[in-house]
Amino acid sequence: MSSTILLSLETSSPVCSVALHRLDDSSLLGQSELRLDKSHSTHLTVLMEQLLANTGYQLADLAAVALSDGPGSYTGLRIGGAAAKGLCFALDIPLVAVSTLRAMTAQVAAVTARPEKYLYCPMLDARRQEVYAALYTHEGQEVLAPAPLILDADTLAEQLAHRSVLFFGHGAAKFQAVLGEHPNAGFLAGIEPSAISVGQLGVAAFHRQEFQDVAYYEPFYLKEVYTTTPKAK
Repeated sequence: MSSTILLSLETSSPVCSVALHRLDDSSLLGQSELRLDKSHSTHLTVLMEQLLANTGYQLADLAAVALSDGPGSYTGLRIGGAAAKGLCFALDIPLVAVSTLRAMTAQVAAVTARPEKYLYCPMLDARRQEVYAALYTHEGQEVLAPAPLILDADTLAEQLAHRSVLFFGHGAAKFQAVLGEHPNAGFLAGIEPSAISVGQLGVAAFHRQEFQDVAYYEPFYLKEVYTTTPKAK
């Protein structure tokens, strides 16, 4: 088999998923996911190996790796980044980074009736009353860049005053509780980051040759990683 296969990895959330797409026509060859919190470090490699075996491919068939770039779980993003960089180094293939929030938008817009009616706001829980969020059109054009948002009744008030907005992701429920009923706000439950949508956008980025420097790549954490210093004894 020629090297025309893209492997995509999604580790930014508690759902760890992997997928394979053909680069010539973007068709999905297979996907696998595991919904088990804090499982990425021990199960990501197994998921990749099983997916390749189940679809009849080998690592040598990979032409590139696409990675969910963040924001999201610091630990999950580090694990995914290390795995992707290791594969790209070993196989001498390019690395493609795909925005987690943009990939979630593509996932939702693809199944939304009259998708052009809405702006899309993926929200990832950042603890307390904060989320990582962005705003996109149905075509993935950025309206509001990814940012950490403190949620209150006035959050995104300007955008909601003029457009219908769909909110989704595991941080959206917190905003729904704060915002309450709003004529221009719609909330979708059960939307999680997926390697399938990462792969779909990754195929397009591959053909645009939007590759990362494998040696220096770091995930898009959005905020600095907080560390604590042990108290002196």
